[in-house]
Amino acid sequence: MLRTAMAGALLVAGCAVTSCGDDDNKGDPNGKVSVVYEDDAIAPEDRHAVEVIRKSRVLEQVADWVNESVALPHDLVVKVTRKVPPGVTDAVTQPDGRTIFVPPAFLTQIEGVLGDVVKTVKRPALFPEAEYNADDLTSQSFQFVFGHEMGHALQRQLLLANLGLEEVAADGFGSFYTINEVGPNPSLAAALLFDALARKEGKLTLEGFSSDHPVTQQRVFNFLCYLDGSDPEKYRGPLVDSGYLPETRAPFCPQAWAMLDYGWWTQLQPHFSKGFKDEGDKAQDDARDHLIAETKALAKDLDKIRSGE
Repeated sequence: MLRTAMAGALLVAGCAVTSCGDDDNKGDPNGKVSVVYEDDAIAPEDRHAVEVIRKSRVLEQVADWVNESVALPHDLVVKVTRKVPPGVTDAVTQPDGRTIFVPPAFLTQIEGVLGDVVKTVKRPALFPEAEYNADDLTSQSFQFVFGHEMGHALQRQLLLANLGLEEVAADGFGSFYTINEVGPNPSLAAALLFDALARKEGKLTLEGFSSDHPVTQQRVFNFLCYLDGSDPEKYRGPLVDSGYLPETRAPFCPQAWAMLDYGWWTQLQPHFSKGFKDEGDKAQDDARDHLIAETKALAKDLDKIRSGE
C-alpha cells in the first residue's frame, strides 16, 4: 500500500491481463495476472477516471510483461471495484499477493489532484506538451503506482528477500519496470503527483515520520534520482540543471540506479519463465557489469564529491 495524506494513505494500483480461474490454467504451471473491471460496482462519478485507465491499457502492459517474464506460483487478479475490504480507501495488495483491489473513487482522487497540477505547475521540459493534461498524467502516474503494487505482489508470491522496508522495494520495482520498459514519463508523472500530495500534507505528524513508507517528498526525489541515474547524459539537463533534482543528490544516482536494476533482475532470476530465461539472464549479466562499472566510477570521484569540488 502506498500512503500519503490524501485520505490517510497513498497510491496503489492494479495488475492486468488474461482471465483467472483454474480452468484457464490447465496445462500451464504458471499463475497469470488478470484485471477485472466490475462495471456494476463503479459509481457514475468515478466512471471517467476508470475509463482513462481502461483505455490507456497501462495495467495490461505491466501484466503482459509479468506473464511473459515471470513464473508466478498463483494467479493474480486485480479488481477495479468499490466492493473492497473494510477500511480500504486506496488500492491495496492482499498479504498473499493474489489480489489487488483498486477503488474507483481513488482513481478519481488522483485525477483531481493532477487536474490541479496541470493548472498550477509549469510543465517540465522533459514531459511532452501534448500529454500534459489530467488524463494522460493520471494514466502514466498510475502505471508507476501499479508498478509499486506489482512489486508487492511479486515479493509476496515469490517470497523475495528484503534487506529493507518492503515499501521501499515496491517503489523500486515501479522505477525498475517503467524505466526499462516504458520510458521516463511514468516516473515524471508520479513525481508530479507525489509532489502535489506532499504539499497537501502540511506539517509532518508523528504518524508520517513513523510510517513504514518513506516521507512523501523523499519519494519524489528517489523517483527522479533513479530516472536520472539510468541515463545521466540524457537527463542531467532537464532534471538536474533545471533544478528538479538537487546537485548534491545527482552524483550518487548512476550507482543507485545500477544497484536497483541489478537487484531486481537478480531477485527475479530464479523465477524467470522458460521463454524469458535467456533474455532475463542476459539482462541480469548486463546489469551486473553496469553496477561494477558505476561503483568503480563512484569510488574514483567520491573524494571530490564529498568535498564539494
